[in-house]
Amino acid sequence: MNGLFSDKRLAKNTVTGDKASKIKTLIPGNMKKIYSYGNAFLLVCFFALTSIVSNSQQIKAGKIITHQFLAASIQGNKGGEDPMRRVSVYLPPGYDEKHDRYPVIYFLHGFDANDSLMIEWLGFKNLMDRAIGNGTIRPTILVLPNSDTRFKGSFYSNSPLTGKWSDYIGKDVVSYIDKNFKTIANRNSRGLAGHSMGGHGALKIGMLFPEVFGAVYAMSPGALHWSKEFNIDNTAFKKISEIKNVSEIFKGSGAPDSTEQNTFLALVFTSIARTFSPRENAPPFNADFPVRYDGKNMLVNKEAIEQWEKNFPINMIKDHIPALKSFNALKIDWGRNDDFPHIPVTSLEFSKRLEIFKIPHFAEEYIGDHFNQLIGGDGRLYTDLLPFFNRYLEFQKVPPNKISGL
Repeated sequence: MNGLFSDKRLAKNTVTGDKASKIKTLIPGNMKKIYSYGNAFLLVCFFALTSIVSNSQQIKAGKIITHQFLAASIQGNKGGEDPMRRVSVYLPPGYDEKHDRYPVIYFLHGFDANDSLMIEWLGFKNLMDRAIGNGTIRPTILVLPNSDTRFKGSFYSNSPLTGKWSDYIGKDVVSYIDKNFKTIANRNSRGLAGHSMGGHGALKIGMLFPEVFGAVYAMSPGALHWSKEFNIDNTAFKKISEIKNVSEIFKGSGAPDSTEQNTFLALVFTSIARTFSPRENAPPFNADFPVRYDGKNMLVNKEAIEQWEKNFPINMIKDHIPALKSFNALKIDWGRNDDFPHIPVTSLEFSKRLEIFKIPHFAEEYIGDHFNQLIGGDGRLYTDLLPFFNRYLEFQKVPPNKISGL
């Protein structure tokens, strides 16, 4: 159970595709409209994508391009984060030949990942080509911003130390894409999605920028609130207390098969602390933690706990009810057997909290873990996420004189 909120383990998972085993929980409401390359990686990609590319000769191909730009919201941060950001963009077939404008799906990657790795692991190009070719989704631009950081993730949150990562997505990236690509530049034609840490980000940024995004889909969102292994009694906090220099936090964190969960969680908690509860001149991480240890004694930092809880998306709901009710559609899903036990619990809690405030949304629990139902022709990206945005995004309307026969 390593790689919390990380998408790197996707490279080691095959798709079961047992759609008959799903358990669906639809919340009523009037909806307005993570690690290795080499042979193992290639084999997984081959089998996972076979059902998508088998008829590739008949499917028109789009393309992936990458740009770099200076992100104003990250510029000048005190945490040493690079404000030069890469963004990977899928352009649908015919983009260069047509004058059409397209809706955009923004997909946020997980912890210890980046845009280019997600393009590979999830097979996004072939997936989008096939989905557009067979009508699963109309021609759409897909954008994956690189949100990797020195400590492997920002949780897409604004921080006085590491930079304003919510603003980076909601302002910088969207503005750059609208200026450089043929987009339909309004909220009803922008969708926001993400997996794991990216699901956390999709919910948070959606609440903060309802005027920018009209539909939101969060997949297995991590760190929505305290629960299970994601809690102050986790031994990862004791490990952090024993660290004297920054380099120690990374030892072993990049080898999931041999890393104890608390080793990886120590890195996750450190990244969160630098974002949620930063404090300059607090060595070695310039952050306060919810708990620290003096020998065997656990010392609770109530102020840090309050800062973390203020940033948990579940606790943000009550202050963003109009924003949440404004979405054309909102969905959250999770696997019942997620590798990280807090995710099913807190995802359901998030849905119940929305229900209390009478916020229309969809919530779905399915038989699966953190990764194994995502990729391939019968994975949830293809069968659930893309049809969701095909239904709830606004596409370019064809003028009457352009309709065939007129």
